[in-house]
Formats: sequence, structure tokens, C-alpha cells
Amino acid sequence: MTDFLYRLYHRLVILRPRTALALVVLILAGLASGLPNFKLDASADSLTLEQDAAVDYFREISKRYQSGDFLVVTYKPSAPLMSDAVLAELEQLQNALAEVQGVVSVNSILNVPLLYSPLIGMGELANPPTLAEGDVDRELARAEFLQSPVYKEMLLGPDGQTTALLLNLAVDETYIALVRERDRLRQLAREGSITPAQAQQLRQASAEFLAYRTAEAEKAAARVAQVRSIVAGYKGGAQIYLGGVTMITADMIAFIKSDLLVFGSAILVFIVVLMTIIFRNWVFVVLPLMTAVGAVLAMLGWLSWVDWRLTVISSNFVALLLIIGLAITIHLVVRYRELAAHQPDATQQQLVEATVQLMFKPIVYTVLTTMVAFASLVVSNIRPVMDFGWMMVIGLSVATLLAFVIIPAGLMWAGRARLAAAAKADDNPAFTLIFARFTERYGAWVLTLALLLAVVAGVGISQLKVENRFIDYFRSSTEIYQGMTVIDQNLGGTATLDILLEGPASEPLDDNAAADPFNEVDAFDTPDPFDAPEPVIEADPFAEVDPFSEQNPNTQARESYWFTGAGLTQIEQLHDYLETLPEVGKVQSLATAYKVARDINGAPLNDFELAVLRQSLPENVYKLLVAPYLSAEHNQARITLRVKETDPNLRRAELIEKIRTRATDGTMGFAPEQVSFSGVLVLYNNMLQSLFHSQIVTLGAVFLGIALMMSLLFRSLLLALVGILPNLLAAAVVLGAMGLAGIALDMMTITIAAIVVGIGVDNTIHYMHRFRHEFAACGEYLPAMHRAHGSIGRALFYTSVIIIQGFSILALSNFIPSVYFGLLTALAMLAAILAALTLLPKLILVLKPFGAEAPRAA
Repeated sequence: MTDFLYRLYHRLVILRPRTALALVVLILAGLASGLPNFKLDASADSLTLEQDAAVDYFREISKRYQSGDFLVVTYKPSAPLMSDAVLAELEQLQNALAEVQGVVSVNSILNVPLLYSPLIGMGELANPPTLAEGDVDRELARAEFLQSPVYKEMLLGPDGQTTALLLNLAVDETYIALVRERDRLRQLAREGSITPAQAQQLRQASAEFLAYRTAEAEKAAARVAQVRSIVAGYKGGAQIYLGGVTMITADMIAFIKSDLLVFGSAILVFIVVLMTIIFRNWVFVVLPLMTAVGAVLAMLGWLSWVDWRLTVISSNFVALLLIIGLAITIHLVVRYRELAAHQPDATQQQLVEATVQLMFKPIVYTVLTTMVAFASLVVSNIRPVMDFGWMMVIGLSVATLLAFVIIPAGLMWAGRARLAAAAKADDNPAFTLIFARFTERYGAWVLTLALLLAVVAGVGISQLKVENRFIDYFRSSTEIYQGMTVIDQNLGGTATLDILLEGPASEPLDDNAAADPFNEVDAFDTPDPFDAPEPVIEADPFAEVDPFSEQNPNTQARESYWFTGAGLTQIEQLHDYLETLPEVGKVQSLATAYKVARDINGAPLNDFELAVLRQSLPENVYKLLVAPYLSAEHNQARITLRVKETDPNLRRAELIEKIRTRATDGTMGFAPEQVSFSGVLVLYNNMLQSLFHSQIVTLGAVFLGIALMMSLLFRSLLLALVGILPNLLAAAVVLGAMGLAGIALDMMTITIAAIVVGIGVDNTIHYMHRFRHEFAACGEYLPAMHRAHGSIGRALFYTSVIIIQGFSILALSNFIPSVYFGLLTALAMLAAILAALTLLPKLILVLKPFGAEAPRAA
């Protein structure tokens, strides 16, 4: 079978190079024709774990409290905020934003009810004044926005000048229906109880949902662009920033596209220049580039055809596939040049055939081990990370196939005469022999330095943080960074965390009580994990709620423990504690309404007065103070708080645990089963915590798999151990450097370990394979080391220089994950090549894994 395949390969590629290249071009053109359908995905799915129960709970809570998506516009005028001209301009801006498609309302200091300007009585709650009415004392209104329990740190910053307009977006019922149906069928598939008909329904539901989500994502991006266009007309007299999840999503996609296009092109140009300097012949530049770029185009085209979308993480596969594809081809080119220099009488066909035969086995094994490294990412249980792993596995297969077609066929087509002059350059002594002489003379220092690096790396790894802040993804000069900073410092924080409080078991609800007219009725008595809108990202106190929909406002409300004096006192205790935490900004709950009612009444209200108050609150006040924080139907209360992403001491897991511990330590009366958490902060924290555990499992699986493959390749456990140790050190150095530099382990940096191992193993296998060949030829370890450095060492060095220099360009990106990816990949390559050219040969010299040296002639 093997002989048949080689004869077929020889006939199609070696003997008919033009036909082979023409077929490759046609196939690539067909795949690339799908590129107009190429799409990026920065949806909420990229921040969550697969099958995370917290996701279902988050959707259920979002549905229950009708907390939708929103955009925030911060506005800081150069003139006094409360002046007539500024308020008139602010009203114009508010009206213009209200006309944006998808915006159902805009909340600002102009239209929210004023309860303390001056303090109103119970009878005035039906028609509270607003700042837009014109007959309000503006200084009292300013004081209310700065000090009242309702608006403090929400609508007006401490400077008295920075205010916010919050754009509530419409809840997409079609989206909700589609995602519920898709997730219901997915759950059946996971349980193994799905029927063939349901499997077909799942495929159809997934396709419908994906198509609809794509259309809505385009609308969301257009909405952000329209809002930016509107606010641009008002920046002459004010400092304005745009914030919100939709804006961040749109900008992240823009950053990714920019990096793919601008920095991808820059890396490609830089690589062309370096390869031209190194090889000094256009054939040795064009063929590797054609292979690597062809592999990338083929993958992107195929992904476009099957609608497999790139995310923030998996978009990195483009650059990685480019450099690993180049590495494969460079090994082939260098080997050909070496053979051509040492065999001047050989024909071109003989040289090409020898190159393929000599390099097939080491290249296939290095690619397989690299695939193992990337396939290990599948155990992360994080969809974008899993996609990245699979894309790299498939892409490496494509790159290898193209390399063994394009390079041999291209060399045959070019002919030996055209390449003779350039090939002679490799007959000169390799400068990589410097590393061989250093290892020979200072081998003890190599081992000592390796041990010292291992210790330092261990210290660094112990300091790795499984944490990151969204704001750290962007440079301080970007609008996202500046907007999040303004919101954090002036308007109560960004990321939202929900604390859900269940009513005590000793306080059952009256089954005969009527439905609450001020709270949404859930049609399902049993909470359904699929009964929730996926597009909701963060709950917000201004989100539109219609507690009067299809209900009689005069119906007696169902009672809830949480709207009694005892329940409100418990909530207030926890609310006040949360406000003392430095990482926490604005806190909102029923305690806010309780404080307002107490201020208006002049004394605490008893349970009867609270029940009367709840029935008599006007719709706008109820929407503001009660509906977002109480579900009487479920006897559940909700505290929502915003976390300051700019706080350098923010530790999500520690914050959640600290709140849980304080709430259930007995001082506030909450039982552990009464307190639960939800929100994007919880989902992101779950993902981050999973990263650390999956990293351990991943690295263990990677090294075990690679050790097994190296044992099969070299048929020696000792050689496998020798080959693994330098890669362990390289991976430890990179992870240790991350820990010492304070670079957090997150969705982006988790892939670095797999990259280090994948690239490092390539170097190790190529070097050991060549060392064994040279040792068999000369029978002595030292000469074999020098000869290996002078041959394969040259290819390893060329590859490393090109990758290190090319990826360093990403340091100029505005997207910090791209910066880290570029610099850490460069560091990984540096650590891998140094280990391959110093530590690995020294271990071979010490352990002598290839057997005893041949006896020297007398």
C-alpha cells in the first residue's frame, strides 16, 4: 500500500509538476471563492463554558426580571451641566438617540422621577417631577443625583459634570424562541435520547438560529455606528464616550479584522524580506509562501463555506498556521539546498526525490505531535478554545499536504540550473556551529542554567493568576478603555453581578393569592433552563420592564416575604455591606425603595403600610424601584451590583466567595441555600477557573501523548525522555515569565502552552532525527552534534528567526490579547530554539541515548 501511494505521488507530483501545481491552484481558488462569506463571531458564547449550568440559570433570571441589553453614552460638557444651554443640548441628544432603530427608551437626568428635589410626600408619588419639566430646583436635583439612594453613582458622577444616557434596547422575542428551541434539542442530544427526526430538527434549528443571529449582529453593529455618528455631532462642546456590551462586541470584531488584515499583511511582508535575505533566490521565497498562504486561504475558504466562524481566540490560528506552514516548507527547502550543495552531479529529480524521502518521516511526526498539542485544547470545555484546537489540527493537515505537493513540484518546475547559485550558499560553514561549540565547551553551564531557569520558572508559575479584567484587553488610547474608565470612576462600575435571594422555607406563599400585577408572570411553573433570552449580557436597573402587561393593575398583589419589614431589613443589611467593598460600585435592590419610603414617611413602615405602598406605587416608580428587584411569583429578591473593572485588586472568585461567606455567616439571617449568584461576572469567572484546571490536564495529556509518539518514532523511552525535557523547560519558561510579569491566564493566553509545546517538539524531533542520522554515519557523539548543528540546525534557526521577528510586529496592535499572543509566541520560539540547540544536544552527549560510540581506529 505504501509503495503504491508513493508511486502515485511520484507520478502526479514529481513527474507532472505543472499539472500538480495547476490542480492545487484550482482547488485553492474554489475554496477561496467562499471568502466573501467569511464571518467573525464575538457573541456571549465565547465567554462561557460548554454545558455550564450557570448559563441556564443566568438566562432564567434574565427572563424573569426582563433585563435586556443596553448602550451607555457618557456626557461631560465643557459648560456647567445644569445650565439652560447644556440641558437643551442634552435633550436634543437624548431625542436623537431615541430615534435609533432598536432603542425602546433613553433614560437620563432629564426624565427620571425626582423624589428628593424637594422630598415629596406619599400623595405625590403618583406624579413625581422630572428635571425636563423646568420648574425644578436644579441644585436640589443635582444633590439628589449625587446623594440619593436611587441615583447615587448611577446618573451623575462625583464631579457633578459627568452624566449618562442609557439606551434600553428592545428584547428580541424571535431570538429567544429560536435559542430556546435549539438548546432544548441540544440537551436531548447530550443526553443521548434524541431521535433521528429530532436530530434533523436540531440541524434546522441551529441553522435558523445562526442565520438570525448573524443578521441581528449586523443590525447591532449598524446601531453602534449610528449612535457613534449621532454623538460625534455633539463632541464639540462635550467629552462623550460610548459604552455597553454591544459596543464592545462591535469594537472587538473591528480589532480582530484589523489585526488579521493590517498585521497579517505586515507579518507577511516582513517574512518575505527575511526569506529573501536568507535564501537569495525568489523560488525559495515564493514556494514556501505559496504553501503557507495557500494553507491559510484553503482553511479560511473552507470555514467560510461551512460557516464555521472565527472568534477572538480562534482567529489566532491564521497567524499560527502561517508560521508553522512556513516552518515545514523551510525544512524542505534547506534540506534540498544542502543536498544540492553536496551532490553537484545529481539530477534535479534525484535531489527532489531524496529531499522528500529524507524529510517525510520527521515532518510527518513533528506535525502529528503538534496536532496532539493543539488537540489537547479540546478538553478545555470552552467552545472558542476547542474550535481553535480543531482548526489548528485540520489546518496542519492541509499545510503538510500542500508542502509535499507545492515544494517538490515547484522545485521540479524551476529546474536545477535556476537554483544552483543559491544552493551553493549552503556549502559554507553554518553559523549555528557557534551553539555547538558553546555546548561542547560550556556544557556544565548549560545544565546549570537550565536548572536555574526551571527553578525561576517554577516560582513564576506559582504566581500565575487565573484572572483578568476586560479593560486590560485594550490600550488606554482606545474609546473602550476610556469609556469603561469614565463609567467605573464616575457612574458606578461596568460588569454586573446579581445576587438572588430565595424566600425562607418557613414562609410559604399563599397558593390562593392572585398574581402580582407589578411583576411578570412566568408561564412555566417549573423553571425551564431554556426559557430565557440568550442575547442578554448584563442586567441593568434601567432595562425596560412592563409589569402591567396583560394584567389587571387593580388585582390584589401576591405577597412576598421580601416586601415585609423582616425581609427588607435583611436585604438592607446585605446591600449596605456590599457598598463598603472597594471593588463594588453601584448597588441596587429593594433596599433602595425601602430607604426612599422610610425617608418619605419619616419612619420605618410596618408590613401593612408596605403592602399598601406596593399597591399604590405608580407604574414609572414601580419600574424603577421594585420590578427589577422582586419576583413575588417566585418569592425571590434580586440585588444587582456593578463591579469596577478598573480596580487593580479585582479578583472575581474571591469577591463572590467573600460576599457568600458574609451573607451566610449568621449575622444577616441568610441560609446558604437562600443565596445564589448570576450574571456575566459569574459566567466569566467560571470560565477562568476552568482554564487553570484544564491547563493542568491539557499539559499532562500533551506531554504523555508526545512522549508516546517519540517513543514510537525513536523506539526508545530514553530518547523520548531526552526529547521531552527541553520542551518542558521551554513551556515552563514561558508560563513562568507570564507569572512573573503579571500576565493573567485567560482565554487568550491559555493557548500559549500548546503553542510552546507544538513548536518546541518540532525542533526536538527534527534535531534528534538528524543527530541519529549523523551519529550512524560517524559513530561519535561530538562530531555528530557539530554536523547536526551545521545541517538541521540551520533550518531550525531560519524558522525561529522568521517567526520571532514576524510575531513581534503584533506588539503594535491596539488589541492587548494580540500583543500578548505575538510577544509570548516570540518568547516561546526563542525558548524552544535555544533549548533545541544547547540543552538537547548536551543531554544527548551526557546520556548517550543512541548507544555506545564506535571504537576509534588505532
